[in-house]
Amino acid sequence: MKTATWVLTALLLSGVVLVAVELGKGALDEPAPKLASPCQTREGRTGGIDTTIQRIVLDGLDGAACRLHTTREELVLSLGGGSALGTSRRWDAHTIEVALRAGLLQSVDAAEQRGDVPSFLAPALRGIVERAPLDKLVRGGIGLKDLLG
Repeated sequence: MKTATWVLTALLLSGVVLVAVELGKGALDEPAPKLASPCQTREGRTGGIDTTIQRIVLDGLDGAACRLHTTREELVLSLGGGSALGTSRRWDAHTIEVALRAGLLQSVDAAEQRGDVPSFLAPALRGIVERAPLDKLVRGGIGLKDLLG
């Protein structure tokens, strides 16, 4: 019993020392992170199916956030509709769906122009974006069958 008390005390003391060291290094003086504007094109990696899909989705979220005059991060936090990290949904489901579809369609167009998506495949991707049940996608309950109809 006595050993457990010493271990717990040592752990707590280590935590206090760690916080004190970080404060001594100026942790409170660090500037807040700067969030990128979703309305400005971001540089991103290209090449490969996985990278292309990620870029289309992230660019689509940027487009939707720009349309809603917010940041991509705030939009993503508000998608669940709950109060994740104190962020509540500022838009109704229809407004979010319209913004997401527009942003994703715009990102498919951009991917085609960059050459990330072949021209023969772009119409199929646009069709998927136009038909996809985005409300289910946001909740995470969607499969390939739902996307392809």
